[in-house]
Amino acid sequence: MNGRYGRAGGRVVRGGAAALCAAAVLTGQAWAAGQPGPYAFAEGARQTHGASSTSEAPQLAAGATYKDSIKSGEKLVYRVDLDADRDAYVSAVAIPRAGAKVAYSDALKVSLQDRDGYDCSSNESRFGSAEFPRPLAAYAHRTIKKDSTSCQEGDSYYVVVERSDEETAAGEPWDLEIRHELEPGVKSVGPTAAPSVWPSTSPSPPAGGPRERKGGTSFHDATGLTEGEWTDRIEPGQSRFYRVPVDWGQQIFASADLGSSTGDGYVGSALAMTLFNPMQGVVAGTDTVSYTGKQKSAALDPLPPVRYENRYDSSDKFEDMRFAGWYYLRVSLNPKVGEEFGKKPYGLTLRVNVRGQAQQGPAYEGPAGIFAVTDDDKEQAASGQSGPEAQRSATMKVVAAAGIGTGTVLVAGLGVWTLLARRRAAASAVSW
Repeated sequence: MNGRYGRAGGRVVRGGAAALCAAAVLTGQAWAAGQPGPYAFAEGARQTHGASSTSEAPQLAAGATYKDSIKSGEKLVYRVDLDADRDAYVSAVAIPRAGAKVAYSDALKVSLQDRDGYDCSSNESRFGSAEFPRPLAAYAHRTIKKDSTSCQEGDSYYVVVERSDEETAAGEPWDLEIRHELEPGVKSVGPTAAPSVWPSTSPSPPAGGPRERKGGTSFHDATGLTEGEWTDRIEPGQSRFYRVPVDWGQQIFASADLGSSTGDGYVGSALAMTLFNPMQGVVAGTDTVSYTGKQKSAALDPLPPVRYENRYDSSDKFEDMRFAGWYYLRVSLNPKVGEEFGKKPYGLTLRVNVRGQAQQGPAYEGPAGIFAVTDDDKEQAASGQSGPEAQRSATMKVVAAAGIGTGTVLVAGLGVWTLLARRRAAASAVSW
């Protein structure tokens, strides 16, 4: 037995050193990469292929993320098996290729339906007046309600993802990222009506002055932000992603400023900014900012505080602020800005306010998962970490701790070995 433990210890040392080196290499590669590339899919996303009929629909597992693609005018169907206790969510992110032709009404729609074809919920996201390619996202949910008889049973349900576009569209497939999550039930149901009175005046600009923080390319690698003023650079046609932890009872306010530039020209709908909830559902957005080379600012309308009972309101403004967790900001710059004012990085300033003290959340019957704000989340936001960076940091800490622990054992073992050797040498000297 001692022999086995000794060999295992050796493997831990070599594995720990290898993991530490690998983590260091990954970190170096991340820094060397410089400017962000195309949309970064979630690590470990599973490949799937949606069906044209419910009869052949592939199943989505809770807590998993999937990759697929969708053609012009196509409708894809997936299956989820739900119980009668937990709220359920499915989101889809559509990623048109850079330079693709898109129009005002081109849209992505996500629906969650029961076996009789009834829509438990559906949401649609479209390009609108900012007619340039960028990631679109939408989500659907099944919400448990005591006074409802639809979509409440434990049963099979179907996720329908639809792409609609004008006949003038080029028709290239859009990549898809699909995610399915379950929210634990609550031990006791509290209020079932959203508050009628809440702070709706925009707060003063955050104090402390601007700090630099580079955005990510997707929901997966979105850069963490806290309350404050943040500067970045964005190129025409690019989308930047950021994430902010918003806890129960808190409100988020956000605005984006596009810096001035030399040259003459005009671009309508130059800057598009959208806020998404933890399930990538659209909460609010603005895409009507025109640009003439002078600095321009866009701000989200005031939003209600995050409360569990918001889900029971018929207004999207409340319903989509239904849980705590990471809220995502996507800022996209129209490629026409490059045509009018030059293909170069443009100054971008984000101002983020999180108002209100965090409150006690609902008494969930199980782990809250993504629907909560943890101390680790707050640390990641403060340090500007993305999800992958936080995972690598955690891995390095584990490897370092394992290395220190193993090293301590080795040092102690060497000490005992040295002591025994000295005693044997002394005994030999006396007998001689």
